[in-house]
Amino acid sequence: MSKSTKSEGHAAHTQDAERQGLPGVLPRPIKLTMLGAGSAFTPRLVNDVLQIPGERGGTIALVDVDRFRLRTMHRLIERLAAKLGKTNWKVISSPDRREVMRGSDYLVNCIEVSGVECVRHDNDIPARYGVDQCIGDTIGPGGLFKGLRTIPVWLEMLADAERLCPEALVLNYTNPMNMLCLAAGRARAMAVVGLCHSVQGTSQLLAKRAGAPYGEMTWECAGINHLSWFTKLEHRGRDLYPILKKKAQQDLAGRPSDPEDAEDLFRKDMMLHFGAFITESSGHLSEYLPYYRKRKDLLKRYARPRYHGESRFYASNWPEWRKRADRSRLAMLDGREPIAWERSYEYASWIIEAREKDVPFRIYGNVMNTRGGSDALIANLPADGCVEVACMVDRGGVRPTRYGRLPPQMAALCASNMAMFDLAATAAITRSKEAAIHALLLDPLTAAVCSPSEIREMTLKLFAAEKQFLPGYR
Repeated sequence: MSKSTKSEGHAAHTQDAERQGLPGVLPRPIKLTMLGAGSAFTPRLVNDVLQIPGERGGTIALVDVDRFRLRTMHRLIERLAAKLGKTNWKVISSPDRREVMRGSDYLVNCIEVSGVECVRHDNDIPARYGVDQCIGDTIGPGGLFKGLRTIPVWLEMLADAERLCPEALVLNYTNPMNMLCLAAGRARAMAVVGLCHSVQGTSQLLAKRAGAPYGEMTWECAGINHLSWFTKLEHRGRDLYPILKKKAQQDLAGRPSDPEDAEDLFRKDMMLHFGAFITESSGHLSEYLPYYRKRKDLLKRYARPRYHGESRFYASNWPEWRKRADRSRLAMLDGREPIAWERSYEYASWIIEAREKDVPFRIYGNVMNTRGGSDALIANLPADGCVEVACMVDRGGVRPTRYGRLPPQMAALCASNMAMFDLAATAAITRSKEAAIHALLLDPLTAAVCSPSEIREMTLKLFAAEKQFLPGYR
């Protein structure tokens, strides 16, 4: 991946109501392999690809170690293709990725190592030490251990790809996003970009809050996944931050103008103190920070239900969400639920379309900070880390753009998280328990709550509880 000059973000084709797509016709059939095909992402991402204008068909390969979910997804994707009248696509599947990934043009990673078996450990063991998590799958103790379980499998998959489809572009959707992309960048040769929908979703949210037409906004956004900053946010040259900050002050004072404005308080408070709005939902964001989740009075003041900061939200709900997804898929196959959707603003299909048609298209991706050159994309963040920046996509692949320097207070907060990710990736690559302990010693929230000896004890208890899914750690 190579870099171009600094690029200003803006509302892209993907948010147009008509979802019309890019001009041109795909020059060839393609092969798309979904790794972790039982994921909730799979139906919608495949639906998006099938709706690319001018597509020439090809092969959709599904891989999942859960044979029931794999069989269900195979039937569902075939039913979806038939519903859309797509007769030029072949669906194949296998629990062994090596059987189907050869010759893939695109690999989409959605794996979930251990399923729901560890989510309670990830949350409840740290909670005994005072570490309160809302989501707990990208940073903190929960994010660390999800990374320690996932990264070894992820790197094995990439090693297989280097042999079987070395020219494939790998699109990663699995969390912890930063840790996975960082480990891939350090240990493997495949072209990898990490994809999240935080920028798309938050930019739409900010347009609504500011009362600005979404298609007329411009912005600059950069940082790390779940902690990227809208450093510029304008409508036809007018700065939207005075409007957003005034509304945030009212919301935080308990005088919201709309019931929805009573939520998302962590992000609003951070905007007022740090100067820019952050991409990820308040519940996730609060885990990246040392400020809020360390005292009950602060949680009472800022946390709200569900994704807005609820304690143990993910651990309490994820097992039921998984069961609900399985029931919904069976209902789709039985005709009790609709099976087709309009094309979404998830980036995967737009990357494929732009690359195959050679039509430039802007996304926000997670890439190595020095990907494709010696100069850092974000100059005041660690050069050997993973950052989230605007990227241009065309026939040459994903081309990250150089942002420059973040405001120093924003860069410092990102760097504090990147120090944790650095050691977490090292721990997973080398299977080192000591490096994992060091990672949590540097985790902003954990360090705000626990002493070093408590962090060591907690980490070793997590290793003991999840040893079935952590082979080879020393």
